[in-house]
Amino acid sequence: MYFSKITVVADQPEKAMPLLKAGEYALHQWLWKLFPKDAEAKRDFLFRDDAEKRWPVFYLLSARAPDVAHPLLRVESKPFHPQLAAGETLSFSLRANPTHTRKTDSENSKKRKRDDVVMHLKHLYKKSNPGDMPSEAELVQEAGEQWIIRQGARHGFEVLTVRADNYRQPRLGGKGKDIHFSTLDFTGLLRISEPEAFAQALYQGIGPAKAFGCGLLLVRRV
Repeated sequence: MYFSKITVVADQPEKAMPLLKAGEYALHQWLWKLFPKDAEAKRDFLFRDDAEKRWPVFYLLSARAPDVAHPLLRVESKPFHPQLAAGETLSFSLRANPTHTRKTDSENSKKRKRDDVVMHLKHLYKKSNPGDMPSEAELVQEAGEQWIIRQGARHGFEVLTVRADNYRQPRLGGKGKDIHFSTLDFTGLLRISEPEAFAQALYQGIGPAKAFGCGLLLVRRV
């Protein structure tokens, strides 16, 4: 695996802005262009943008090293094969599309629907205790915390502390219809419980909407 940092060339940032602001799906498309052409290749990378910087910065985790030069972007890559141990504590950052999966009324008993976890929790409060509705920030934190704890149980880590915020509901133009999904940003501390399962979460991402910049788990030793 390779971890890459992609930044705008310092002397031409204005020229790159239309490209960088084209939307999550368009970003996915031009990130593909940083790799050698391979007609049989499937999506083999995760990405995340950091809009907190003055100029956007992108982080990319890929099975292949990007090696196509771009006139407006600087790509810095290095091999990524972390040595992981049970009991190790890491700080983490994740932008995810957290969903709650439920059965539908369809005759197909295996059919499932994904609901936004914040809206799902809001619905439960309205149904059970409408007079005690938390603020949106409290809903985001509670729903996000519940979701990331469930992910940890599946992916080999224990959540020690977590903050969930920056709740967004992007709407993207798709083929014939709009694409709706939600995102949450998570930051905190985790403890590795199952190194192999955790490594798979690092390499494959967590949750859906990976083509739209979700799922890349960024970690650092503390």
